[in-house]
Amino acid sequence: MKYRWFIVFMLFLACAISYLDRAALSVAAPLIAKDLHLDPAHLGIVFSAFFVGYSLFCFIGGYAADRFGAKRVLVVAIGLWSIFCGLTAAASSLAVLLVIRVIFGAGEGPLATCTNKIISGWFERKEQTTAVGFANSGLQLGAALAGPVVGLMAVHWGWRIPFIVIGVLGVLWVLMWSIFSTDRPEGNRWVRGAMPAGSDAGAELTARESVAHTPLSFYLKSPTIWATSLAYFGYAYILYFFLSWFPSYLMMERHLSLSSMSIVNVIPWILGFMGIALGGFISDRIFRLTGNALKSRKIVIVGGLLIAAACVACAGTANSVGAAVALMGITVFFMNLTLSVYWAIILDTVEPARMGGVGGFMHLLANTAGILAPILTGFLVQWTKVFTSAFLLSGGIALAGALAVAVFVRAPRNISDTHGNLSAQGPHPLTD
Repeated sequence: MKYRWFIVFMLFLACAISYLDRAALSVAAPLIAKDLHLDPAHLGIVFSAFFVGYSLFCFIGGYAADRFGAKRVLVVAIGLWSIFCGLTAAASSLAVLLVIRVIFGAGEGPLATCTNKIISGWFERKEQTTAVGFANSGLQLGAALAGPVVGLMAVHWGWRIPFIVIGVLGVLWVLMWSIFSTDRPEGNRWVRGAMPAGSDAGAELTARESVAHTPLSFYLKSPTIWATSLAYFGYAYILYFFLSWFPSYLMMERHLSLSSMSIVNVIPWILGFMGIALGGFISDRIFRLTGNALKSRKIVIVGGLLIAAACVACAGTANSVGAAVALMGITVFFMNLTLSVYWAIILDTVEPARMGGVGGFMHLLANTAGILAPILTGFLVQWTKVFTSAFLLSGGIALAGALAVAVFVRAPRNISDTHGNLSAQGPHPLTD
């Protein structure tokens, strides 16, 4: 296996650990709530606290990746989140738990943008979305493992032990990443045929990345970036509603035991793992068949979000636990088909020297859903005593995101000399 796929595998492991970390709190939430005397509204605030730090550092981490390199940013970020994941075990009150979650979230913020940036340096464009999909599929695998791993450990040893174990895993990953990775193949002492024969992708990227030809503000005002961010927000709202509250829904409304919930909750995440891995491949396949990158991205995002929106809304009115789990499984599969494609639009439309900043901005906007979804769900459940309205709200937001991409994502115009001393970029990747 060529070394570039080893880099993808390392990013896959980082993504898996990140969601194992995140999902751990959701799985252990009923035990934590009982131990720290938290009601549903307080629990929603705890879930949201993570995303206060996370959303902000999506952008800060992306900007830092452009400035200092994605490898260095990941070393600092994953080291930080691993330490504070372990410190979750020391939480003794709501206030302490909130502080830990904010800093923990800040550490996880740069991961997605750095993953995208590193893959842009190691892969040619025709394979980038596939590689992003494989790396990001680790997210769902980590979440799937969280149920049985955290659930069983919590039952036998208490809810604090899993956080220590997962924190240690993160520190071990940082050590391996520091030794074996680089931002690009050139200069990597471990490389043996990292790039395809005859490929000039790495050298071409090095030449283009040294200087940014376009101001960051140009991209941040783009309707394509804003529409893609809204669609990503719709994806993220369902995700964080599901990640934060679905385990509690199965226990509070469907009356499953912790051990039963830990097993049942795996099913949607396994389907999500398949969805992420396939989404990038499908989009790249459509691109190769049609020669139209824009069409390939829009088909996957609009189709996936529409199906996900319908299924999550129906899950809220399901008359059995089996039907609810099946509908959420379909929801998670189709929404995750879209995940890699948001990042593909960044790869297609943004010059390498601005990928971190623009990707971080999109990720920041999308992940405000992580602040809103848990806390809104907590208050809705507190007010209505059931989860139905929370499911319906998730579906409506995803529908809005699908419509935004269908209407507003278009092939961008070329950049001209009207932007100061900038030079034209030539045919754009979405249309060439």
